Amino acid sequence: MTWFRINQVRYDSGLMLHEGKVIAPWGPNRIGELTVSHLELILENQPSLLLIGTGRLTSFPSPDVVELLRANHIGLECMDSRSAAGTYNILVGEGRPVSAAMLLPGAE
Repeated sequence: MTWFRINQVRYDSGLMLHEGKVIAPWGPNRIGELTVSHLELILENQPSLLLIGTGRLTSFPSPDVVELLRANHIGLECMDSRSAAGTYNILVGEGRPVSAAMLLPGAE
């Protein structure tokens, strides 16, 4: 699979879930392409946690991305995109201020 489906809408690009909105297309296709500039949107209204769905396999962003989030007191969790989608839904259902950056499952 190389796409996401949210509320019956198909997305063929990476996307950001932030403040209850779907921002697509968004950012990089692979975790290695993620830069601090891709995260400017979440710095305006900061979530307590950013989930990064990294495709089919769990990967981690560059140290400068991790440091930006740490410096802004935003937690970071990286996991495969399917797990990130499920975790996002659970946390939003609990009323937690969370955002998710989702990379396409077939984009490794």
